[in-house]
Amino acid sequence: MKIVLFILAAILIIFGVLFIIAAFGPTFHFDWFVIGLIGVIIGFVLIFFATRIKPSPQGGENVVLKVDLPANVQMDTFQCKKCGGNLTPENIKLVAGAPVVTCPYCNTSYQLTEEPKW
Repeated sequence: MKIVLFILAAILIIFGVLFIIAAFGPTFHFDWFVIGLIGVIIGFVLIFFATRIKPSPQGGENVVLKVDLPANVQMDTFQCKKCGGNLTPENIKLVAGAPVVTCPYCNTSYQLTEEPKW
């Protein structure tokens, strides 16, 4: 929406300036001058309103990440590093693109790291 307003404002300002320049030809055309002046004013008003538009918080979109694993893969059970409580997939959340586990027993939060398989 913001970009559309800026483009429309630029078009109005350009044509407004052209009308104002054309009004001062061999004979003065007052009506062209007024049309050009109105176009320039509307263009600057559109720029004013376009700069006041605020983006929606957090992009306004929910991103769902689905992982499709090949074959019949089952998730291993894992435990909290601090208290040893059993954790479930519901305890994992993405924070800034990294998986973070929050233990429901001791409220400890830490980032998951994948250990090598060998």
